[in-house]
Amino acid sequence: MPEERDSGGAAQRPLLVLGKIAEILNAFTLSRPELTLREIQQITGLPQSTVQRLVTNLVAHGFLDRAEDRFRIGVRMAYWGAAAGKDLDVLGVVNPVLKDLRDITGETACFFRAEGTHRVCVAVAETRHALRREVSVGSIAPITVGSAGRVLLAWGPASAERALAEELPQLTESTVTDRDELARLIKKTAADGYAITVGERVDGASGLAAPVFDASAELLGAVMVHGPTLRMPYERCEAWVDVVIEHAERITRALGGRLPR
Repeated sequence: MPEERDSGGAAQRPLLVLGKIAEILNAFTLSRPELTLREIQQITGLPQSTVQRLVTNLVAHGFLDRAEDRFRIGVRMAYWGAAAGKDLDVLGVVNPVLKDLRDITGETACFFRAEGTHRVCVAVAETRHALRREVSVGSIAPITVGSAGRVLLAWGPASAERALAEELPQLTESTVTDRDELARLIKKTAADGYAITVGERVDGASGLAAPVFDASAELLGAVMVHGPTLRMPYERCEAWVDVVIEHAERITRALGGRLPR
């Protein structure tokens, strides 16, 4: 077969080009949706002439859109993304990412969704440590406690309004029960892009969570890592912020989601 024998032949060139195109498209993320040619070149490490040629072609075919000297993923991609996302098994996307997150941190990784004034665990990858804070699929907790609940409130205004209108339950001495303080923490979470809590739901347990969004930029759920505060002091949670946000973003991107503006 000529394609296999001649590694430098024409039959191989389209595959090499596709690899470079993938590098360019992967340069765009939810945290950097717009890039200049120079930024694309710096991120990908591709030659400037190659970047200029490929980006020009990507714009011509609708893979990228251009506004003055900046580029972003093309609107046409949303059309293809909608077809890819139709009947997509959300948990089929979530579970592998949770396992990766569990393996990196060593702690239990979960995915929560809002249900009225509660949050429900719909997926979990359990830690391999013997000492753990038990959580399982179907576990329910008040949406006003813990890092996952904080995230669900920060990007779920209807849930936040409903929760702040009711008496806040107290599960531990560290549970936030003052409405004004909870409202402040919700705003802080939205500004930070994540939430860290220690001992709010269970004494001696910590949590770190970040949001996941769907194609309409609506909140889909919250990715959370949690475990004993003995292994997850506040400083350790801070060190894992980028890791958790990155994995939440992986789910968002895999589902064709986007960040709200």
